Amino acid sequence: MSDAKTLLFLEDDKDLQSLVCAFLREKGFRVETARTAAEARTVLAKVPVDAAIVDGLLPGVTGADFIRELRGTLPDLPVLFASAFWKDLKSHELLTRQLKVARIIHKPYRPDELYLWVNQLFTKALPPAPAGPRALADVDLVRDELAASLVALNQEYGARLKDKVGGLEVLLSAARAGDGGALDEAGIVAHKLHGTAGSYGFTEVSLAAGRLEDALRAGRDGGRVDWGLVDVAFRELAATASVQVTPPARKEGPAAMLPTEGVLLVVDEDAAVLEEAERLGRAHVVRVLSARTADEAVVLARRQWVDGVLIHMHLGGEMGGIQAAHELRSTEGLGSLPLGFTGVSGGLEDRVAAAHAGGSLFLPRPFTATDFAAAAERMVAARRPERSRVLVVDDDPEAIAALVHALASEQIEVVGLGDAHRLMEALAEHRPDLLLLDVQMPGPSGFDLCRILRSMPAWQELPVLLITAHVGLEFRLAAFQAGADDYISKPVLKEELRARVQARLERARLSRERAERDALTGLMLRRPFIEGLRSRLSEAQRQQRPLSLCFLDVDRFKRVNDKYGHLAGDRVLTRLGRLLGARFRREDVRGRWGGEEFVVGLLGETAASAKAILSRTMAEVAEMTFDGDGGESFRVTISAGIAESPGDGTTMEALLRVADARLNRAKTNGRNRIEM
Repeated sequence: MSDAKTLLFLEDDKDLQSLVCAFLREKGFRVETARTAAEARTVLAKVPVDAAIVDGLLPGVTGADFIRELRGTLPDLPVLFASAFWKDLKSHELLTRQLKVARIIHKPYRPDELYLWVNQLFTKALPPAPAGPRALADVDLVRDELAASLVALNQEYGARLKDKVGGLEVLLSAARAGDGGALDEAGIVAHKLHGTAGSYGFTEVSLAAGRLEDALRAGRDGGRVDWGLVDVAFRELAATASVQVTPPARKEGPAAMLPTEGVLLVVDEDAAVLEEAERLGRAHVVRVLSARTADEAVVLARRQWVDGVLIHMHLGGEMGGIQAAHELRSTEGLGSLPLGFTGVSGGLEDRVAAAHAGGSLFLPRPFTATDFAAAAERMVAARRPERSRVLVVDDDPEAIAALVHALASEQIEVVGLGDAHRLMEALAEHRPDLLLLDVQMPGPSGFDLCRILRSMPAWQELPVLLITAHVGLEFRLAAFQAGADDYISKPVLKEELRARVQARLERARLSRERAERDALTGLMLRRPFIEGLRSRLSEAQRQQRPLSLCFLDVDRFKRVNDKYGHLAGDRVLTRLGRLLGARFRREDVRGRWGGEEFVVGLLGETAASAKAILSRTMAEVAEMTFDGDGGESFRVTISAGIAESPGDGTTMEALLRVADARLNRAKTNGRNRIEM
């Protein structure tokens, strides 16, 4: 470092002092050490320093008291405060706002983490980000209303494609003449095009570059290059790149009410396979639509709601299913449709091709009932996620606005927070599914907030992503050591941000469902339901709103099992669980209490309005037709009891007792009714 800076390092741990000093001096800093406040005063009297690192607990005095004293003579000296104890937001506010501490470093820390913050003290501030959503590099679809103003970035990339392909042609010519380095470089260029073009929406260019990469790989691995295959692949790439492709427009999916059962489209030319899929669908309460060609599949998927598509890998010919998947995904409104593939071999080549085409699973043929049910359930869950909530913490309101524009959708709600000191309040109020933190903020940094959250049991599992302009090794190490799950660099590429956020949300959702969801109905188990109900009840009391608790029970369910079979009984519970999951709001909680009993908590609803809501649900159930194990048809009804807070009680236990008593009264009074 030119013009080396001088640091005062006040730390009474001699071993830590030796380690840190050696590291910082190697990085070009001059370091003056002190182990007590008195030694530090002596250093300051003799040597001008550019910054100080002060431990929080010193012999005979606290670090905070020393800094308070220091401010009398050096009010503007940059100070880093290191401590194992000062980990709450009130302490951060005292240190950063009153004592003007630049950063709080939590012990134990690594020298490279400390260096990151020391170095930042002397780094010139980055220029401010452009206002509004232009702070993001946006590569989204043209008709996405949040991205239309920045679609020029796609056009710019598309304009450079010809030059990239031209440079690749030169490399291929040199490689054909025997230049091994050119061959390696051509493979690298093809690999980059394969990945990057797809991210910018140029799908065909990406696919063609991938085929060229495959053709070159044999030569890069020491084998013989098939130049005929290379020529074919390159001509295809050149043809696709010469056309200025505009990424397809996004169209929202059907607005109609979702069917309560899962809907799976199976695309296969084998009539026996389609017949078996339909049979398995009936057995597992999944409606199966059949198509024998890609064209038929597109027509069906555009005409009605489909939760997922299961495609034969070699539909109509070698890898024909891959092309069918591309046709489906390129159709307006189907860009995020869950895909699965089927095949006899399930070898590595097929599975890799399926993954590249966007397939989330590979189902070996012939299907087993268990595998088919699991695949259908996974696709339905992926297509119908609950709306997730993301909390963004950044002191720059324009950056928050940009991130909201980037992420907000029908699936994701985004809440912005400009004051990091209010994080705990915001977490309690909004209960986010994911946290986005800017690293460099006044007061507690993103690292600080991460460490605080990871020390609190309630938030140890919350996915946390850091956003930063620093992506060096020191930062990456510090980010993961602080407890972050991932990080993303500025300027934020919108597609990358969405992909990372959605991947973390999906992983967290699956983890929660495994621990919290009943496998048969998809609803909460009793323990997580109780936790969710407690939270909603507290929220209702804070806001002085009503909350209604509803117990539901399938009438004469034992008779259903005895007369129509236990599998038929399971189908009733599954269908009812999906109905309850589809017909209520995100803020309402739904659970399987046990056996044939279900429970629903409706925030903000009185007993009267809850009765009206449940009446519609009961009417839907009464219209459903179920199949017995012997093929016979039957119907069921349900009874319900409702308790309202605060009128029937202000605790969860009281509401449960009242609702259960009223459910029993509904059964005593003739069933197929609601008591309140």
